[in-house]
Amino acid sequence: QVQLVESGGGLVQAGGSLRLSCAASGRTFSSYPMGWFRQAPGKEREFVVYSKWGGSVTYYADSVKGRFTISRDNAKNTIYLQMNSLKPEDTAVYYCAAANKLLGGTGSSWRAYDYWGQGTQVTVSS
Repeated sequence: QVQLVESGGGLVQAGGSLRLSCAASGRTFSSYPMGWFRQAPGKEREFVVYSKWGGSVTYYADSVKGRFTISRDNAKNTIYLQMNSLKPEDTAVYYCAAANKLLGGTGSSWRAYDYWGQGTQVTVSS
């Protein structure tokens, strides 16, 4: 069983940056496809980024492309989401997720993931 714990959320002004962390435990982290999603109040869970095994291939939502970057530290069993040039519309609870198998396409369907963290709140003020 995989456990995921996010951290690093907070309040930031528009144009600022945050780095989210997702610490994984329970199994070999490097073999899992991982993703980040977010959910704003009253909205559906939204895809942010997907990283295939080893992190060699990634897919970003158009809304964050060029501003957000996913990275992995397999030695620490942790993935990161560096978020730059933040906008008020980025405000949401951010979740990391892991899948038991390689996902097709861009990995953008939240239903395909097997494990989820508890989420961390990101609030961007204008």
